[in-house]
Amino acid sequence: MTTLAVAVISVGGTLGGTLGGAVLSQRASRAEAAEQNRRADREREQERDAQALQAKRDLYAHLNTTARAYRVAARDAVHAAERGESVDPALLDAAKEAWADRYSQAQMALPKDVLRVASALNRSLGVGYSVVKQLPSSPDLDGAYQRAKTWFSGPLSDGVYLLRVALRHDLGVEVDPHFEQTRMQMLAALDSARDRLDRLLATERSRATGRG
Repeated sequence: MTTLAVAVISVGGTLGGTLGGAVLSQRASRAEAAEQNRRADREREQERDAQALQAKRDLYAHLNTTARAYRVAARDAVHAAERGESVDPALLDAAKEAWADRYSQAQMALPKDVLRVASALNRSLGVGYSVVKQLPSSPDLDGAYQRAKTWFSGPLSDGVYLLRVALRHDLGVEVDPHFEQTRMQMLAALDSARDRLDRLLATERSRATGRG
């Protein structure tokens, strides 16, 4: 009986050890699998974040590029007209359309503060387009050319610069603790200059219509 009891206990211990080892092994396998899943989730999330950031950088780069190209195309049209050279309106219109396309995309992605800068610049670029289109009918060509050159090299150039800085600030590339104050001051200056120019253009259009 003693021998049998010892044998039973021995077999039971072996089976228990085997079963216990299997249970621990299964638990370890499940834990490892869970950790692998968590790691895979983190990697996918990091990849999504990286892709989103890259898409944001691409959008910002295109927005900056098209803003600059639009301003330059309008400025060059003014200089060419002043020199008496023929101006291809398709060049300016193409730059205008490229900016409009990027701006419409940016409206869905830009944070509020940056969108305010882009919106102000969009209106300012539109006024610049009107400046070019109204040059031939201006009653004072010399004054109109000077006014146009001042606009494109001054307030509008500052507006394009402000957009670039705002985009870089939002990306964390260029962080200035005083940027908010600078942004508000430059926006106010751009809005004021644009409104004055817009009123002058409207007055000229009204007079031209009255003469007609």
